[in-house]
Amino acid sequence: MVSTIATKSAVTTHQVSGAYALIDSLVRHGVKHIFGYPGGAILPIYDELYKFEAKGLINHILVRHEQAASHAADGYARATGEVGVCFATSGPGATNLVTGIATAQMDSIPMVVVTGQVTRAAIGTDAFQEIDIHGITLPIVKHSYVVRDPNQMAQIVAEAFYIASTGRPGPVLIDVPKDVGLEEIDYLPVDPGDVKIPGYSPELEIDSDQIEAAISLLQSAERPLLYAGGGAIAAGAHHEIKALAEAFDAPVTTTLMGKGSFDEHHPLSVGMLGMHGTAYANFAVSQCDLLVAIGARFDDRVTGKLDRFATRAKVIHIDIDPAEVGKVRRPEVPIVGDVKGVLQALLATLKTQPSPDNSHRHAWHEQINTWRQDYPLTVPTYTDEISPQSVIVELAKQAPRAYYTTDVGQHQMWAAQFLKNGPRQWISSAGLGTMGFGLPAALGVQVALPDAQVVCISGDASFQMCLQELATLAQYGINVKTVILNNGWQGMVRQWQETFFGERYSSSNMSVGMPDFVLLSQAFGVKGMVVNQVDEMERAIADMLSHDGPVLMDVRVRRDENCYPMIPPGKSNADMVGLPEGKPRPVV
Repeated sequence: MVSTIATKSAVTTHQVSGAYALIDSLVRHGVKHIFGYPGGAILPIYDELYKFEAKGLINHILVRHEQAASHAADGYARATGEVGVCFATSGPGATNLVTGIATAQMDSIPMVVVTGQVTRAAIGTDAFQEIDIHGITLPIVKHSYVVRDPNQMAQIVAEAFYIASTGRPGPVLIDVPKDVGLEEIDYLPVDPGDVKIPGYSPELEIDSDQIEAAISLLQSAERPLLYAGGGAIAAGAHHEIKALAEAFDAPVTTTLMGKGSFDEHHPLSVGMLGMHGTAYANFAVSQCDLLVAIGARFDDRVTGKLDRFATRAKVIHIDIDPAEVGKVRRPEVPIVGDVKGVLQALLATLKTQPSPDNSHRHAWHEQINTWRQDYPLTVPTYTDEISPQSVIVELAKQAPRAYYTTDVGQHQMWAAQFLKNGPRQWISSAGLGTMGFGLPAALGVQVALPDAQVVCISGDASFQMCLQELATLAQYGINVKTVILNNGWQGMVRQWQETFFGERYSSSNMSVGMPDFVLLSQAFGVKGMVVNQVDEMERAIADMLSHDGPVLMDVRVRRDENCYPMIPPGKSNADMVGLPEGKPRPVV
């Protein structure tokens, strides 16, 4: 990718190493924290980083596994909207980042990933710890570079940040051979905003005719539904979604990635839709006559059986990525552009017209309210066992404004059902479904927002994927609270084996060999707690939240609790299982 750089005549060059050019460029782009792990090929960069840290210009967080570096940078980016940065050395260090890079790519998270590489002369010789990380990651990055000339370092860093953070966000890889970091160059800095990339135009002009067409459909619809995804979070469009929903008295549902883009306490909220979404959201999408997709991509976990998804609805699809519009469902009104900008254009145009008449939507709201009453989310209670749902509800009660990260599985879905988060306060691996994401992501959130309350909700199986990051929490005093919903299983795997595989529980029982999580946390220098009884939970959560420092809480929940509602594979959104019997359901 070739770029044209607007340089300033007042800037003079000076001799520095390629590693200096990299770190200085990161600082110029506002990077305050880097998550990483050193190794041979990246040592020139770490040596320069040492000097910048000594001057208080940047801060490095030493993780215990490179995968955690990428997840921490990811969590940092999700919580702040800024570009997250992580480092790893060549070979296994670089390949250990792959899962985190793929996680960020699937969820459109802006990251710059810097890897060390063997010297330029050794590339292609199978040198010690050589790996073609550029080639390996091509399908899972937005763009990537191998720095062959240290004179291009500043330009490449500026391009990487520009690409990662504009348009549809995503991860960008910069692979740096060891000798590139050592070589002396005449350094000419490139500041943010000083780079243009021919052929890359993330700023898209909004089609005014499509805006008018969208307003016409919104005005005439009897049963509209707004469907907000991760693009709404990335664009910071929560105020605009609220204004649009209230203008047309339109209910709002969100995807797993879209949680927080609309206040779930608002009377127009129907919560999350999809495989484990609320019954009333899934019924609403099956019966609506207009579906407005806002930064959402019609993921299979949302749509269920695609040819039975929203069959009664016309579709307006708003997305910054033209490749997503029409990829899964052909819209009647496609609008390509920044979600926030498109919604602002819709609202501005609406102000020039008579106020919408929403009186014909009364029956729609009555129907949704009936579904709410007939099919509410419920929290089971047991006298001698802790229900996992009740733990989430108690956390929400005691820490309503916390930033929550999750791992993947049943606990993730229960958290999505019962937490009502603000914008960027829900942080979860959605597209890739990465176990082990929760703890390092929480680490990244807490580093970014040191005064915020950060809670990681995990499962006993997921937690063991990246448990070593307890050491990172201990080293830096990072105040993350981790709650394990411990049922001794790979919970979602067990639920599927029970439901679809004849109760053949193949390799999903985690109880044999499970560590004592309290002793484990204490070994890392972290406070450990265990909760066994229902009447202990409220006080234990309060003690955990008030503790000054990281805490790991092991909550022993009911072993065979299942997560409902659930859309079985190959079924429509209206065909959920686990709902009360004897209540009327809509016909798809």
